[in-house]
Amino acid sequence: MCGLAGIVSSRHVDVDERALLAMRDAQLHRGPDEAGLYLGKGVGLGHRRLSIIDLGHGQQPMVDEAAGLALIYNGELYNFPSLKAELEARGVVFRSRCDTEVLLRAWQQWGEACLTRLVGMFAFAVWDMRTQRIYLARDQLGIKPLYYGFTRSGELVFASELKGLLVHPGVERRLDPQALEDYLALGYVPDPRSIYRGIFKLPPGHWLSWHAGEPEPVPRQYWDVPFKVAADMTADEAAAQLHGLLDRAVAGQMIADVPLGAFLSGGVDSSAVVASMSRASQQPVRTCSIGFDHGGFDESAYARRVAEHLHTQHFEQRVSADDYDLLDTLAAVYDEPFSDSSALPTYRVCGLARTQVTVALSGDGGDENFAGYRRYRLHAWESGLRARLPLALRKPLFGVLGSLYPKADWAPRPLRAKTTLQALGRDDVEAYFHTVSTTSAALRQQLYSAGFKRELQGYNALAVFRAHARRAPTDHPLLLAQYLDFKTWLPGDILTKVDRASMAHSLEVRVPLLDHRLVEWASSLPPGLKLRGGTAKYILKKTLEPDLPNDVLYRSKMGFRVPVAAWLRGPLARRARDALLAGAVAECGYFEPAVLDRLLQQHAAGRRDHSATLWSLLMLDAFLRRMQQPAAAAISAGPARRVVAAGAQP
Repeated sequence: MCGLAGIVSSRHVDVDERALLAMRDAQLHRGPDEAGLYLGKGVGLGHRRLSIIDLGHGQQPMVDEAAGLALIYNGELYNFPSLKAELEARGVVFRSRCDTEVLLRAWQQWGEACLTRLVGMFAFAVWDMRTQRIYLARDQLGIKPLYYGFTRSGELVFASELKGLLVHPGVERRLDPQALEDYLALGYVPDPRSIYRGIFKLPPGHWLSWHAGEPEPVPRQYWDVPFKVAADMTADEAAAQLHGLLDRAVAGQMIADVPLGAFLSGGVDSSAVVASMSRASQQPVRTCSIGFDHGGFDESAYARRVAEHLHTQHFEQRVSADDYDLLDTLAAVYDEPFSDSSALPTYRVCGLARTQVTVALSGDGGDENFAGYRRYRLHAWESGLRARLPLALRKPLFGVLGSLYPKADWAPRPLRAKTTLQALGRDDVEAYFHTVSTTSAALRQQLYSAGFKRELQGYNALAVFRAHARRAPTDHPLLLAQYLDFKTWLPGDILTKVDRASMAHSLEVRVPLLDHRLVEWASSLPPGLKLRGGTAKYILKKTLEPDLPNDVLYRSKMGFRVPVAAWLRGPLARRARDALLAGAVAECGYFEPAVLDRLLQQHAAGRRDHSATLWSLLMLDAFLRRMQQPAAAAISAGPARRVVAAGAQP
């Protein structure tokens, strides 16, 4: 895995080498093994390498003056052996056995059309010396990140992480009000925005190109989740196909010239990956898990059960359930406000894994592919109720009932009807948006100051979901919810969380359940093979019955959780009050102090559970404090490689 950075001049003049070095080395953690630099007329490319395949070759930037191309690349191509064979059949001669050279030759042969041939996780930049044009591309699902924007003087700058852009002296740090609204609604900033105005994330499955003098580039899509349902597929046919697809994806991602292992939580998805690895490996698979000293949040017994069943070499670390000392560390790791509290144990398990391996496979993507989240069942049920009455009747009826019914976080679940009544008064898209929101629209409106509302100019984060729903290839309630997650939650939260936490430890994490061919196939499954009765991920579990114990496959989903609500009533209560009433959140002017105080008091007294909102605000405070500090590049480490193109200043 690697970190990349680049500058493209707006006037075909030499770029600032010191700024480029700072951008590159701010991402030292992504590539501690080697460093490289390419300087051409009007362009500079920087790269930091974490060596995984062909350790002695594959240095970047990879430059071919004869072909007129320079490449920097972050990721892995799992089908590079077959691509290499195809290119060799066309007469291409290779000097290494690394996937970087395969990517360079694929671009040379097919240009942007090569994107539809790539299987893997990647973000890369190609500089075409002949046309003086830069190309940026990101993998189908958004596993690897890529940020870009323009400096005050009009240069295009890009990097794997925001910190790589923020050290450039020409990049402005101006908070984007709409991105902040997105964050307060969802707990992360979804593509294509970043928290800063004028800095963007290239969306998954997209590429762009730019030449000096052109307007800001518009990303172009080359792939999307199709959701073309094969209505006649039987459960037996699906199970047989899934077994083969899973084994192909896992085996393809086990290629490495460094130690390799897997995360094992004891849940269905990570257990499925480890079971497949065990079939493909002649040696015991190395597995890593985190245990908590709080029974309600500890899955380590299930991880040990799976490890024993599959005869893995298992490593476990126990941490305190009060492991909240990482707040400021996480603000530095994520660069943007990010409120998924499972980032804490994710950071810890990545640290544990790095002591044993350089590459780890994870089970991320199983819930999105096979409808594993509880919210999918609830959404499908509510959608069925909504379909029985027209919106014109439902909206006023259930809207009034929902507003009158008391909010009862403290009550047994069957008595918490307010959320369901409100959901029945919405359409499917708005209802699902509300389901996944960390802070409701009504509460956000109470929180925001009058000045911040003016800056928003009526914008609501629901617009993100509306835009994706308009382009969705399906209107089936369950499949639409999955599609929306593939466009927002998966890249914005899950994959961001894992990429930053793993890269902070110079660990490469691979996600075989997000092989885009497997994703395409899973999207074709009839909904009844995903949700059947009360069983989520039905076909995945049926497929795995020969491989895993039933008490692992069919236990209740726990998730990678931490006791945030209890923290905010106990050891974090004082810190939260100080941050929200006297810290950066209080000083920024975006929020009403009286509402902040009310949320803190209600949560502390146990009258309401505001933990999701308070945690979001606490992480925002950590981000704002860090935003006020000057950006600093890391000290360069590892052997450096420097290439100066003909005609460029040395």
